[in-house]
Amino acid sequence: MSTTDLPDSVTEVATERVIEFPDNRLLIDLCGEFDRNLAEIEQTTSVQIMRRGNQLAVFGEGAAADEAVSVLQALYERLETGKPVEHADVDRELRMGGADDATGTRDGDQLEMFRGGKVEIKTRKKLVEPRTDAQKAYVHALFENELAFGIGPAGTGKTYLAVAVGVNMFIEGAVDRIILSRPAVEAGEKLGYLPGDMKDKVDPYMQPLYDALNDFLPSKQVAKLIEEKRIEIAPLAFMRGRTLANAFVVLDEAQNATTMQMKMFLTRLGEGSRMVITGDRTQIDLPRGVQSGLRDAERLLNNIPSISFNYFTSKDVVRHPLVAAIIEAYEADDPAR
Repeated sequence: MSTTDLPDSVTEVATERVIEFPDNRLLIDLCGEFDRNLAEIEQTTSVQIMRRGNQLAVFGEGAAADEAVSVLQALYERLETGKPVEHADVDRELRMGGADDATGTRDGDQLEMFRGGKVEIKTRKKLVEPRTDAQKAYVHALFENELAFGIGPAGTGKTYLAVAVGVNMFIEGAVDRIILSRPAVEAGEKLGYLPGDMKDKVDPYMQPLYDALNDFLPSKQVAKLIEEKRIEIAPLAFMRGRTLANAFVVLDEAQNATTMQMKMFLTRLGEGSRMVITGDRTQIDLPRGVQSGLRDAERLLNNIPSISFNYFTSKDVVRHPLVAAIIEAYEADDPAR
């Protein structure tokens, strides 16, 4: 694959970049159905892309054209390794600027995901890749630190990436079990007493954690591991009195833990374990006047070595583009958020 800079054809600002792709079949995959991948790159970088045989011509201002070329090259290199290019992959390269420089070195076979600066989390069902710089830094922190916090708005991948790293560590043998927990707090509604046994009563609160697990492990394997108690999904109240050793532990929706609950949970950390706390300070569902344990943990633990705090913003939202717009609208209406 080669890149050629051609002389400016219209103005001193506008430039044309021509990229040649040796494999025309991979070029078809790069363009996407009805050229939708090219359309997304054009819209995001404000360039125009034209196809000429096995070449793509990129027209635009210098920096914008360079960015589009970098993204196209990164996506083509992905196809050359046998990986598909989907919407999420295009979005990731656009957010992270195409080329990915090496950031940090680590030891151990399981951490080959960091080789060359690329971050890939292997699970049984899929390969998970961070889509923003903040997500990438967060994944690094999950492997670097025994206790990590991920704080930010909904849709930024805090819990999803934490569970993915937990599954990776579990299948690589770095931990013996996965423990996922969250406070059983209703989001502004009083649902009353739920029918069924204890599991039936708490499962509705835990469903997002089940959803994440089923994304990374076959459903039959998830059921078997839960039966064997090698995967536990339980309310925060069930953690009292336990020592969680050789486990990957995730506390989700931590903004709804009280100060005493947060202290209780953090002191469960045992030998050989990793603990991740995720939460969104703008979605506290605790009763009025009750202090969020997540806020206290930030204040008290921020300067302790081996504890990392990673923060996300609306720019890191990877759900639907409207989610980012909604978050920004609420933040603009209430600057204190």
